[in-house]
Amino acid sequence: MMQNILVKPFKTPFDTAPFSKIKNAHFLPAFKLAIQEAKKEIDTIVNNSDNPTFQNTIEALDFSGEQLDRISSVFFNLNSAETNDVIQKIAQEVSPLLSEFSNDIALNEILFKRVKSVYDLKESLNLTTEQATLLDKKYKGFSRNGANLPEDKKLKLREIDKKLSQLKLKFGENVLAETNKFEMLITDEKELSGLPEGTLEAAKQLAESKNKEGWLFTLDYPSYIPFMTYAENRALRKKLAIASGKKAFHKDALDNQENVLNIAKLRFERAQLLGYKTHAHFVLEERMAKTPDKVESFLNELLEKAKPAALREFKELESFAKELDRIDHLEKWDGAYYAEKLKQKLFDLDDEKLKPYFKLENVINGVFKVSQKLYGLQFEEIHNIDKYHEDVLTYKVSNENGDLVSIFYADFFPRPGKRNGAWMTSYKPQSIKNGVNDRPHISIVCNFTKPTKSKPSLLTFNEVTTLFHEFGHALHGMLANTTYPSLSGTSVFWDFVELPSQVLENWCYEKEALELFATHYETGEVIPMDLVKKIKDSATFHEGMQTLRQISFGLLDMSWHGKNPSKIKNVKTHELEAFENTKLYPDVAENCMSTSFSHIFQGGYSSGYYSYKWAEVLDADAFEYFKEAGIFNKEVATKFKDIVLSQGGTEDPMVLYKRFRGHEPRPEALLKRAGLLK
Repeated sequence: MMQNILVKPFKTPFDTAPFSKIKNAHFLPAFKLAIQEAKKEIDTIVNNSDNPTFQNTIEALDFSGEQLDRISSVFFNLNSAETNDVIQKIAQEVSPLLSEFSNDIALNEILFKRVKSVYDLKESLNLTTEQATLLDKKYKGFSRNGANLPEDKKLKLREIDKKLSQLKLKFGENVLAETNKFEMLITDEKELSGLPEGTLEAAKQLAESKNKEGWLFTLDYPSYIPFMTYAENRALRKKLAIASGKKAFHKDALDNQENVLNIAKLRFERAQLLGYKTHAHFVLEERMAKTPDKVESFLNELLEKAKPAALREFKELESFAKELDRIDHLEKWDGAYYAEKLKQKLFDLDDEKLKPYFKLENVINGVFKVSQKLYGLQFEEIHNIDKYHEDVLTYKVSNENGDLVSIFYADFFPRPGKRNGAWMTSYKPQSIKNGVNDRPHISIVCNFTKPTKSKPSLLTFNEVTTLFHEFGHALHGMLANTTYPSLSGTSVFWDFVELPSQVLENWCYEKEALELFATHYETGEVIPMDLVKKIKDSATFHEGMQTLRQISFGLLDMSWHGKNPSKIKNVKTHELEAFENTKLYPDVAENCMSTSFSHIFQGGYSSGYYSYKWAEVLDADAFEYFKEAGIFNKEVATKFKDIVLSQGGTEDPMVLYKRFRGHEPRPEALLKRAGLLK
């Protein structure tokens, strides 16, 4: 029998994951064993002959399955950052086991009865705010999944959920098949005028891989976006744009119109079954915004403020296109192309000018210095803990008194076993048990350019803001200071989780912060302020039009989910109505957005698309407070740390935000930053 390191306490420095000793063969047996153990812990709660109390039921439930959570976080983080065929195969086997385990808990009637009897006594129990939140969360975990329903309705609910998961899957498969089906092969070099070197090279390689002569373009973003932005040939831009806009809208086997109508109707039916007016009412109960009315008034208030600027920008773009190429009226396939041309003319700023000032090591030290000035944190690189890849950097994070705050892993470069993008995650949550404050292990993962023989890793400005963004999430995890693991760190409402990350990005635009780290990697010269000014000015370019676009998606989402959808017969007609107030370009009859709007019909953003803008309002309003007092003001920073960052999900986020800011978030700060309020 092999020694399975995952089934017993780790006995490592700081209790860190022993990556070097974990073998792939350990995972499946460890998962099975940990699920059994967690089931036993649940059985102990269920079979307890004592009356249900907060401690023996709610608290015991939150601390159950610790080992399972630990194995899961190690495994699924590796599956994102350092995967291989074996790990992916294990993930396919493990996922149904974990779903089954969580369903077993959600549908355990005796367990729910115990939770409910504590919940019914809530008023008399004298609970702390955090305990009351945990009780609420545990109860809703059952009730929002139908635990209070009679048997026949429970069956109905399961039936709806099954249909929904099949429809969502089908929706996504159709969009993917449509995306993969379309190809545009260009054989005449003259038709490629304007396209950058790298785009042409990629198109050529793609053609070669399919044994074709010429340059191949597809609807995948890395191929689509550069073509729409730089290709001078208007007829080809039109061809590509229409193909992208009519995904799953062809009245053929891959058409999603019926799927859209059915998903919207089933979601409505499910919400009604659980006693909610609409699907949006059900979703928003657990968000900061609380109600569909609130979301709609929030979006419409932004619309009112952004629309004049958007119309102004659109007019300016039209006149620029007319002057340049005698274009009479702009179409959807012209927007990105002329916007890029105008941007270059106005700002004369490209990444190559900026990159020498953003050497990765300097930017990392920069984000550490900013965190030290704000929150008194010290970062020390350590070499006595295991890492899952040699590129990973490991740090010990302490406070001003030298106490341990967190262990921090940073993983910056692309490699074959790592998915695209950037994210923050945790290997171990913070919690307080038996009087011991158990500190978290936090990680950020990015995909930046690797150093070469002649040059270090130099970041684009967009990558600098990405690093600060992910580090903002990391601070939310590191500074966590709550009792219960399920309320710790980033375990907060969906429309609140982006506040810590987005707010930290603001420091990248400030002279005082840039001077700490933006120095030329060869000469050591501090970044010239005229470049900083250009960065700031270009950041708000076409902000009115961008905001309008985001609002239109948010309103479309609410039009599907905030009302009874059974009257909607035609997807396209419904969509045109939803877009009425936000339209700039002429409509394209053959296009439809909803049939490929995967965020809301397949992903988790149904009734939640507004939250992108919502979090921006929060971060601009919060940063305004910092700016008033000075961006490194200790008092405001400590307030933000103690009230927002360390509290996790222990209290309603609006209550926390108002405690920090003194009022509800106001959109003015965002509009000002975006240049929409003069």
